[in-house]
Amino acid sequence: MPDPRALEALGRLLDIVARLRAPGGCPWDRAQTWETLRPFLLEEAYEVLDAIAGGDPAALCEELGDLLLQVLLQAEIAAEGGYFTIADVAAGLETKLVRRHPHVFGDARVLDAADVVRNWHRIKAEERRAGGEDASGLDRLPATLPALARAQEASEKAAHLGYDWPDVQAVLDKLGEEIGELKAAVAAGGGPSAARELGDVLLTLTSVARHLGVSAELVLRDATARLVARLRRCASVAAERGQTLAALDATERERLWQLAKAAD
Repeated sequence: MPDPRALEALGRLLDIVARLRAPGGCPWDRAQTWETLRPFLLEEAYEVLDAIAGGDPAALCEELGDLLLQVLLQAEIAAEGGYFTIADVAAGLETKLVRRHPHVFGDARVLDAADVVRNWHRIKAEERRAGGEDASGLDRLPATLPALARAQEASEKAAHLGYDWPDVQAVLDKLGEEIGELKAAVAAGGGPSAARELGDVLLTLTSVARHLGVSAELVLRDATARLVARLRRCASVAAERGQTLAALDATERERLWQLAKAAD
């Protein structure tokens, strides 16, 4: 059963959001629209990811609250326009979760998580057909996703349509082929041809990520975080000597890099 405290807290939160948007409420909140809140929604989602990456439960709790506020504001604006309410959002999600978990709320049987995923995609395809949507599901591919995440999502949809490699080794073989084409384009002078081939390499890498069961977007974020941390360590050591990294010779920069890398 739901924690009564959670229901009470959510009720109070709904009242607060409604008051912020009501006449005499907060001028900033009252001025917001679905469109103006878009960057904040994205920002809060990324801050949730940072809290997860940092392994800080207290920070995650706070950031989830900030993300929830964005959901509640969007729903309150919709309610003011007579489109839908937060109750409609919750009811729609309830119906979807029950429908897509027939192994929990129905008589379906599954052997493992892979069976659950297959059922999930089958049910989604049935929903699209019933709604007269594009059978490929590509009309549900958000244009606002970061490029890497959108590429992986497109790759996953292609796989569900039957366009996929049998295993990760086959994708790696394809990656080697794409890198070869990139090298040839660079040798030929680069330009638009090399840029196109680089795009193919990046797209293929998202399929590698999918076959490994990881998010290309998140592993790149993690790799970037490691790069930044190593560069900061290197710069700090150089600064302690009264130097800059750029002033060091290549051998010393490499030595500092290896030390920073070993500290990961």
